[in-house]
Amino acid sequence: MSDPVELYGTDQPLETARSVELGPVAFAFRNGAISHLTVGGRELLRQVAFLARDRDWGTLFPEVGPVRESREGDALVLRCALAFTNPPGRLDVDLTIRVRPNGLDFEAVGTASGRFETNRTGFTVLHPITGQAGAPVTVTHTDGQVEEGHFPERIAPWQPFMDMAGITHRVGDKECRCRFEGDAFEMEDQRQWGDASFKTYNRPIALPWPYDIADGEELRQAVRLTWSDVPAAAPKPAAPPAAGTTFPQTAILVTADHARRAVSSLGDLDAVRPQRLLCHVDASLGDVAGQFVAHAALQAAAHSHGFDLEMIADFGGDANVDPDPILAGYADAMRAAGFAPDSVMVCPSVDRQSTPPGSAWPPCPPLDAIHAAARRRFDVPLMGGGMASFFPELNRKRPPVEMLDFVVHSLCPIVHDAGDRAVMETLEAVAHITASARAIIGDRDYRIGPSTIAMRQNPYGARTIPNPDRRRVAMADDDPRHAGRFAAAYVVGLATALAPAGISVWTPAELYGPRGLFAPDGSRLPLTEAIAALAACAGMAVVASEVDTQRAHLALSGAVFDANLTLEPFEDLPPFGWKVRDDVGATLRQGGATRSKR
Repeated sequence: MSDPVELYGTDQPLETARSVELGPVAFAFRNGAISHLTVGGRELLRQVAFLARDRDWGTLFPEVGPVRESREGDALVLRCALAFTNPPGRLDVDLTIRVRPNGLDFEAVGTASGRFETNRTGFTVLHPITGQAGAPVTVTHTDGQVEEGHFPERIAPWQPFMDMAGITHRVGDKECRCRFEGDAFEMEDQRQWGDASFKTYNRPIALPWPYDIADGEELRQAVRLTWSDVPAAAPKPAAPPAAGTTFPQTAILVTADHARRAVSSLGDLDAVRPQRLLCHVDASLGDVAGQFVAHAALQAAAHSHGFDLEMIADFGGDANVDPDPILAGYADAMRAAGFAPDSVMVCPSVDRQSTPPGSAWPPCPPLDAIHAAARRRFDVPLMGGGMASFFPELNRKRPPVEMLDFVVHSLCPIVHDAGDRAVMETLEAVAHITASARAIIGDRDYRIGPSTIAMRQNPYGARTIPNPDRRRVAMADDDPRHAGRFAAAYVVGLATALAPAGISVWTPAELYGPRGLFAPDGSRLPLTEAIAALAACAGMAVVASEVDTQRAHLALSGAVFDANLTLEPFEDLPPFGWKVRDDVGATLRQGGATRSKR
């Protein structure tokens, strides 16, 4: 196998899962969680796991005891212990999994030592999205009432089902019945964060968080799943790209610090040759004038690129403040610096933070007043809005699209799960996100902001999660895989998933730093060559786009991309390898054999 550092940017050992089979039932078992539960080869559940989250929604890694296996009649029984530590507290959990030919029971008994602070602790159940979006479900509530409904077709901004004691739905030729014990459960549409799942979890989000599990307090929960055969419904065929859809222009994010460095290293822009540079100015950091001066200097030196402004506006946490003089000050500073972008996207600083269900919206002037003032004060061809964060924030606080020329949001694949397979599976959710965004913005110009494996800022907590050991950590702002072949394959997969949506601009990397194009030694990272090959395709017609768990295939009018999204060789591609051919089949570029140097 290839060097792990070359593949993943880290020598952290891969977390291997144990394969468990009992008759037609199969799943992967790791760290007390089961994933990809199949019956007769059909996936019924994506995951069942007992999880604990800290006050910033970071996932706590448990110590996992040895697995004890036994038989009880026709059932296979797996037992193990989990120990979650969040000083000053600790939670010890005994897990028992009983697997039968027609069902599965997942039981947990936990006891706290000391004060265990958490935003959420308990079972989560992930339901697949392919073939399920829009499908009928029956929900049983904790009071015994039964509700007939559907999994959301378009991504639901809030919980589609609450106060759940059970859910029944069909997956192919199986009817699945899932019961929950120990607490009231509810469902969220995880597609909006990029997860390829609907998630049923316990402790309603409307209850206060963080909360404490007191010293000596016992927690008991169970998830019980059964299934039976039913006639299978015909699958929906995938829709081809709409006529006239073209591949988007490529942008690279540039901060003021990046701009100052790039002025004396203009050759760094040639590593990708993007059509556009997305210049980030954050008023909450202060020195707005200095940030504009830095971008103006880069624009003067690299005038062959298009320049756009991502303006993070600071309204002082006052809902009643007039946004006009504040935005006028930013526009004056921009003109004084000599910076002249082609477009401006204004996002209030507070909207970089998520507002979960049941929480109060942070004080902010009305969006229509903000965008009206922005259009008056910024003399640029195009004015945009949306979110500098991710789709959930756009979905929950929708901009006045009639006032905007374009709408933007970003993507991140490690909000909930940073596992290798989970990251690649987020590509399955991209089509759901873009279709839901289109339902909001209509025919407005649609752009995708900075979208990297690592998270540039955390809308769901006070910080991104530190990652000094370069592990696979959810919500980290530095992910080691960005430096490996894994990221190159992922970026080709992301481009493939976005291509049919009619995106005008996408932003797959920053110029420098942990989400940038270069390693600390100045060498080009593997994803840099992939982005360069994709950037060269701006404006080509989208002919076909396919993404599954193994590969990405993107056919454009002048180029055809293929990427292996797995650790195993696939067809003629090595692990996480990719290639691009011209329209007559000649290979133009190929990534995956060696690391490309500048």
